[in-house]
This record gives sequence, structure tokens and C-alpha cells, in this order.
Amino acid sequence: MSFNVQEMIFTFIGGLGIFLFGIKFMGDGLQKSAGDRLRDILDRFTSNPLKGVLAGMFVTVLIQSSSGTTALTVGLVSAGFMTLRQAIGVIMGANIGTTVTAFIIGIKIDEYSLPIIAIGAGLLFFFKNQKVQSFGQIVFGFGALFFGLKLMSQGMKPLRSLEMFQDLTLSMSDNPLLGVIVGTVFTLIVQSSSATIGILQELFAQDAIQLNAALPVLFGDNIGTTITAVLASIGTSIAARRAALVHVLFNVIGTIIFMIFLIPYTKFIGLLQHSMGLNPEMTIAFAHGTFNVTNTIIQFPFIAVLAWIVTKVVRGEDQAIDFKPMHLNPIFIENSPSLALGQAKEEVVRMAELSLSGLQEASAYFHTRQKKHADTAIQLEKVIDNLDKQITNYLVEISAKPLPGAISQKHEILLDSVRGIERIGDHVENIVEAIDYQIRNRVAISDEAVGELNEMITLVISTLTDAISALKTFDVDLARQVITKEQQIDMMERQLRKNHIVRLNQRICDGEGGVTFTEIISNLERIGDHSANIAEAVIGEELLHHGKTSNGKIRIHLQSGPIENEV
Repeated sequence: MSFNVQEMIFTFIGGLGIFLFGIKFMGDGLQKSAGDRLRDILDRFTSNPLKGVLAGMFVTVLIQSSSGTTALTVGLVSAGFMTLRQAIGVIMGANIGTTVTAFIIGIKIDEYSLPIIAIGAGLLFFFKNQKVQSFGQIVFGFGALFFGLKLMSQGMKPLRSLEMFQDLTLSMSDNPLLGVIVGTVFTLIVQSSSATIGILQELFAQDAIQLNAALPVLFGDNIGTTITAVLASIGTSIAARRAALVHVLFNVIGTIIFMIFLIPYTKFIGLLQHSMGLNPEMTIAFAHGTFNVTNTIIQFPFIAVLAWIVTKVVRGEDQAIDFKPMHLNPIFIENSPSLALGQAKEEVVRMAELSLSGLQEASAYFHTRQKKHADTAIQLEKVIDNLDKQITNYLVEISAKPLPGAISQKHEILLDSVRGIERIGDHVENIVEAIDYQIRNRVAISDEAVGELNEMITLVISTLTDAISALKTFDVDLARQVITKEQQIDMMERQLRKNHIVRLNQRICDGEGGVTFTEIISNLERIGDHSANIAEAVIGEELLHHGKTSNGKIRIHLQSGPIENEV
């Protein structure tokens, strides 16, 4: 049989591209419809591994990507939202959830793919409502998935007549391990197990591959999709690497078990096909679903063992930071507002210490250029943002109760401090972004400028450290020292700007280096200001009676928070 090789390749790779686009576009539409609720689902419904499995299934069905669910899970583990054991449950659920795509393909509605695409395009282009557009995106992606699959099927039809392909399928029938390797490598190349399983479904439908050869390829597809997570976790946090390794172990162990029982499993799937009258595509979908569900049932009781194994393999201290408040117990608000305020103070101090850690990580990033420090600083900023909301809401609930004068003053101090600490986190993020810009654009900063930045960073870290200590103990004397240091920071910032202009004139520094330099010192100066705000909150009414703060700034209290103006 003669055929056009170029046409076959172009049709196949074009169809594959449309198929992958369809899955991605449909998943993005589903994610837009769900909004930020996906992260909330994983956060709230993973209190135990069983709930984690269900949450992982649900989220993966929505976003149509087990890798996407795994990435979300890794982020939550790194942030302290869930433990490694809970994450293992989610990963197991994600493996089950990803089988839905194979079942969708098994419905066999590719003849209607173009009208479905037309309906989706109409919803996207003729309606302005965001919800309608998101639904249109889902419909368009759904149609594109089937249209891409149809093209791939057309491109693969001539394969049956290729002697080389026939030899390969025969070899896979005789040597199942070869099938596993083929499935793993192909999924690694395509970067989508849904695509490779879709291709397998079409090959099986065309009688280009027998069931006993197709099943090992299916197992390999499941292993291949985990390699993506492994590659993505290289150079990331310990928690990310452990979660990626769990994903690999889960599928490798499952493949070993099913390969041992390959003959009875093949007979079982064949019996299922004939007894239920399944079409070839749906047969592979059932095989995929059976593999992942059975694998989860077998390994679920051993979640603790899996966690222990990956902890031993990926050694090191997990730097997970707890996003959640540790001290805000709502029971205290009803029974003892003063005790609740004490709990709020503990959380505010913790939030301040996290902002200090973020500044120290940014400083380490400036010196070492190691990305792990930047990642930790950004992660800490997210923690601070979350605590800002939680603590503020807690303090608002406390303010609804009658508070004595002294307690009311402490309440105001804590509210002011929370605002200042949240802004410190923002300025730390700005510093990290400035360093990122410097590294990305290979911007040079003179040794003299680096020395000046080191000096200012050291002073700002010292100032913030003292401000936190003053807040912790309500130490007014230490708070006054913070304000003195803040004045030194202001003077240093002005002097460094003058020094920088001199260096520019002398051509020691260039303009781009100057942008990075001024951006960093500006944010350091603002961190000094917010450290002073914390100190002034501690000093309280003593200085406010005189109309000015001790650093020469008028402080006006409005509902939205303190506003500072230079005088």
C-alpha cells in the first residue's frame, strides 16, 4: 500500500497539537469557572488522605491535568497548607481524575467536533458575560479535543501497513516491558498522558495494536506523566521533590503489580469489553480507570510508608511555612476579649518575624544569587498576606465586644502593626524583583555600591529586629531606639543617592545599575519607615500628644490606617 509520508506526519502532529490545545483550553475554561475555589478545595478538604483522594479527583476532572493538580498540591505542601501524607492522597486522586479524559474520548462524538467548535466560538465572540465566555471556552476546547483526535486517527491509519510498526507491536506483545518503555518515552516527549492514551485508544480501535501489547503501553503512559513533575521539581524545595517522587513511586509500584498479573488482567479487560459491549476506545478507558482506582485501593493503606520512603530518599529539613494562623482561636472572642487580644498579639509577632525572615532571604539572594532564597522570600510574602487578612478579621471581631480603655489602645496598636508588617512584605517582594531584574539583564553594580547596600541592609534588618522585640514586650525604650535607627536609615538613603549620582557622573556605574540600586535602597528605606510605625504604635499616645512622631512625620489616623507626611 502506497501513502504520502509527509501527509501522514503532518496530519498526525497537527491533530496532536489541536488535541493538546483542546485539553488545555477546556481545562483553563473550567478553571476560570471555578476561580480560586480550586486551591480552597485542596486546602479545606484534605484534612485526611481519603478526603485528599476525593479532592484530587475533583480538581483534576475540572482542570483536566493531573500535572496541574500535582503542581497546586506541591505549592500547598511547600506553603504548609497540607502535610506530605495529605498530599499523597491528592496525588492518588489526581491519577484517578485524569482518566476522565479517556472516558470522554470513548464517547466517540468526533463527527460532531466541528459544530461543537462553532458553538464554543459563538459563545466566546458574541457574548461579553465572563461566565458565558468561560463556558464557551470549555465547549470550544471540548470540540477541539475531538477534532484533534480525528486528525490523529487519520494520520495513524497507514501505520498498520508499515512492516516496522507491525514488528514493534509484535515485539511489545512478546515483551511487555518494551511496551512500558515505549509508553513512558512517548509520554515524556509529548508531555501529556491524556494525549498518549488518546493515541493508544485510536491505535487499538484500528486493530493496529492488540490488547496484550496496549496495556503495558498504558502503564508506561502513567509513568511518563510523572517524569514531567520530576523535571519541574529539579532545583525546587524539598517538599516539591518529595511530592514529585511520590507520584513516580505510586505509578511505578502500580505498574510492577499489574505487570506481575498482566495475563489475568488482560483477560479481565477482554471479558469486560465483551460482556459490556464496549467500543475499543472505551475499553482502553476502562483499563486506564481500573488501573488507577485499583492502584489507589492497594497503596492507600501504605501512605505513611510512601511518605517515609520519600523522606529518606530526599533528605534535608523541610522548610515548609505554615500559612494558617497558629493562635487565633475564635472561642476566646466570646469568652474573654482580652485573652483573644493576647492571642492576636502572638500572631502579629509571628507575622512580623516572618517579614524579618523574608528580608533576610532577600539579603541572601542579593549576596548568593541562589533562586531558593528568592522563592522562600516570595513564599513568605504570600504567608504574610494571608495572615494580614486573618488577623485583621479576628481583630475586627474583637472590636465588636466592649473593651476597656487600655485593652482598646492595645487593639489599635495591633491593627496599626498588622498594616505596617503587610507593607514590609510587599517591599521585600519589590527588592527580590529588583534583584531578579539585575540577574536577568546582567546589570552590573559597582563594588562600592554593593558595599553601601550591604551596610544599609544590615541597618534595616537590625531596625526591624528591634521593632519586633519592642512589639513583643511593649518595650517603649527599645521602640525609641528603633525610631533613632530609622532616622539613620533616612539619612543613609539620602547620602547613598548622592553617592550614586557621583558614580554616574564618573562613569563608575551605568543607568541600568542605577535603577536597581535606587529601587533597592528606596524599598529598604520604606521598610525602615514601617519598622518605625510599629515602634510608634508601641509608644502610642505619648508621642501623639505632641502632634508629631519622633522621626519628624505627622501621623494622622483614619479608618483606612495611618498616613504619613513629611514636615
